[in-house]
Parts: sequence; structure tokens; C-alpha cells
Amino acid sequence: MLTGLNVQPGGCFIDGTLGGGGHTQALLSHSHPNGRVLGLDADPAAIRRVRERFAKEINAGRLILAHATFDQTARVAKQHGFATVDGILLDLGLSSFQLDTPARGFAFQHDGPLDMRFDPTVGRGAAELINRKSWAEIADILYRYGEERHSRAIARAIVANRPVTTTGELANIVRKAKLDCAPARRGRGGGRGRQKIHPATRTFQALRIAVNDELGQLERALPQMLALLRGGGRLAMIAFHSLEDRLIKGWMRDRSRGFLPDPSLPAGGREQVPTLSICNKKPIAPAAIEIEKNPRSRSARLRIAEKCKSISL
Repeated sequence: MLTGLNVQPGGCFIDGTLGGGGHTQALLSHSHPNGRVLGLDADPAAIRRVRERFAKEINAGRLILAHATFDQTARVAKQHGFATVDGILLDLGLSSFQLDTPARGFAFQHDGPLDMRFDPTVGRGAAELINRKSWAEIADILYRYGEERHSRAIARAIVANRPVTTTGELANIVRKAKLDCAPARRGRGGGRGRQKIHPATRTFQALRIAVNDELGQLERALPQMLALLRGGGRLAMIAFHSLEDRLIKGWMRDRSRGFLPDPSLPAGGREQVPTLSICNKKPIAPAAIEIEKNPRSRSARLRIAEKCKSISL
């Protein structure tokens, strides 16, 4: 990330997803002594943790914190004097603090209230979503955002067992529904095929994305971040599932082209001035040693792009 963003002393950066402050610390350290970082997070708990951790840097004016979602970056940046920046980082998905706090309702490993909101002070949680929507609407969410092939069966099982209020209840409902869809395999090895992931993983992912409008936020944020970058500035984005990664990949690709395909036009597309240069054609994945130290990094994919120096706006 540091290499991709080309972090230099005195640089100006935005960390759009503070989390525990790990990336923030790296940005502050490598932009020392007078670099500045604007850090955003939708989770009030993350803001509190980072404020305590970096009190010295905040008092020195090197770190500014804002309780905001990353699709509000443009407004927040201009409010705090970050109209043009050298680099922007988004580390999408969940933080370990959120996963390891049962009361937040993100993980099926711990029983807790079925919430899943990044900002628990606004909006509706996952329990309200699945207890109010029809089975067809729930199935659509599971298929669209979780790519869950048993979405219909799981949705019917959820509706049949409502109200569902805890993560443990939901995980058990999903597990039973998927077992009913996957009869015992016979043949070599006998017994059932091994599950590589927990049966409820895709369901929990889908509900979390829906509750927080994660893909919508990302779509709204990307143009804002491009506008905030100076010419030659870098954008680094870490995605943890294929939907986010495909969105980022397609957006970067389209803005790096001199000709944008469009079948609706007579010429099959239109010419445009590229605004981005892609720094890594393939996403950067964690090395085996990193996965061993931090298993939660295994699905991370980092993509980096640079704003063309000829583009000033």
C-alpha cells in the first residue's frame, strides 16, 4: 500500500476507512514530519479508538478525523482543507474489531443481536430487513450480494422461522437449509463434500452489503476520489470479495481507456481522454507468510491507479 501510494514526507492523504488505524499509522509515519492525513469512518467506535491512539498527531494537526461514510469524502475533505491530495486509500469490508464484537452482529462465530450496521446510530439492522421483506426480496439480496446459489431455499427457511433476531439463529437456519439442498455425496471418500467456508458466510456477506449499501457507497465514492487527487496522485483500494473487486476493476479500466466501448453508439463507442493509469494489471494478493500471520487477509486484493498528470480536475 505504501509503495503503491508512493507515500512521501510532507504528503497529503485520505484514509477513507480508518478501522483500527493500522494504515493511518503507516501513512503518518511515512509522511513524517509534516504530512497530513484525513481519516474517515462510519463507525463511531472506530473514531473513538483512533482518537485515543493518535492523540499526539491530532493535537499537532497532522491527523484530522471525521465520522462519515467514504461516499461523503468530497464534502468532508473540502471542509477540512484537503481539496487536493496526493493519495487516497480505501480498505473495504469489516474490521477485526467489528467481527470480534458480538453485540455488533457481524459474525456467526459469536451469538449476538442481528445488526450488521457500520454506524449503529442510523438506518435499520439486518434483523429488521429479513423480518420485514418477502422471501423473494430476501432471495434476491442473497443471490445478488452473496452470490449464494441456494438463495431461494435459504430465504424460504428464514421466512418460515421468523422472527429471527440473533446471529446464531440465522446461522443455524442457513446451515439447515443448505444441508437440505445438498444430500450426502456417495462415491469416492463417501459422506458429504467438505465445506471450504461456513455455510452462512455468503448470507452474512449479502445482508451486510445490503444493510450498509456498500456497493452503492463505493459507486458514489469513486468519482469523488478521482476529483480530489492531484495529477500524479494515487488511489489504492483493497477489496475482500468479488463484487467490490469487479466494480473497482471495471471503473479503473474504463477511465484508463482512450476509447470507451458503447454498443449504442454508431461507432461502437466514443473517444475520451484517459484520466487514470493502472499501476498493477493484476490485483496484489497477500503472500503466504502474511496469510499465516493474519488469516483474515487471505481474500484481500489490492488495486492501484494513478491520476494522469495532464488532468488537473
